[in-house]
Amino acid sequence: MVEVTFAQLQGWLVAFLWPFARITAFLAASPLWGHGSVPNQAKVGLAALIAIVIAPILPAMPDVAVMSWAGVGIMIEQILIGLAIGLVMHIIFAVVQAAGDFIGLQMGLAFASFFDTSSGTNIMVLSRILYMITLLMFLAFNGHLMVLETLVMSFQTLPIGIGTFNPGAFELLARYAGTIFASGMLLALPLVGSLLTINLALGILNRSAPQLTVFNIGFPTSLIVGLILMMVLMTDISRFLQRLFSQGLAFMQELIETMAPLT
Repeated sequence: MVEVTFAQLQGWLVAFLWPFARITAFLAASPLWGHGSVPNQAKVGLAALIAIVIAPILPAMPDVAVMSWAGVGIMIEQILIGLAIGLVMHIIFAVVQAAGDFIGLQMGLAFASFFDTSSGTNIMVLSRILYMITLLMFLAFNGHLMVLETLVMSFQTLPIGIGTFNPGAFELLARYAGTIFASGMLLALPLVGSLLTINLALGILNRSAPQLTVFNIGFPTSLIVGLILMMVLMTDISRFLQRLFSQGLAFMQELIETMAPLT
């Protein structure tokens, strides 16, 4: 007869529950696995599967009871780490959404929006198209596998039960959010600059010849030129996205190393 002691049961539960909390928080916060169309059962099942697979290679767990205040603190610690890593992925994908908003506003497509169930807000159609392209490119570059590898390796840099974080890591994460505007405008700058020049020329034309109805020719011109420039942009967007993914994954690793407490 096989007997299981309370100490063995406690060890098995600890080896599974705390890594499971970090992985679940990451999957819930990431834009790929945390999308509203992904069933919650699939997210929990994937997190449980990853936690079971990586359990043998994890560092030694702290000798803390799960049902204790210290255990609750470790659980919150794991959730914060998973949310921070997932937030980096959100920032990466928010770059192209910001670029889509900038381009859409300049093309006159601000009214072309729909309700996004994943974010609960209205987003522009162009932003959604660029988001889907970026998501497919991320999968094509095996970015999802690299992110999962970084998540698993985070248990070596940030073992369970570290007790505290380096406060500078959260400031670093907040500063990295500025990439949304910097890189987003960099991607949209060729179209925004060209369309702004066209709008400026139409404004000068309206002042010189007020009898012309600029609104009747301005919107079709901006839309047609914008679509043509979008076709040109799509031919080279993979290089921009590859650099964006590389920088995002490098920052994710830097954030994990920075979160380690100072010694």
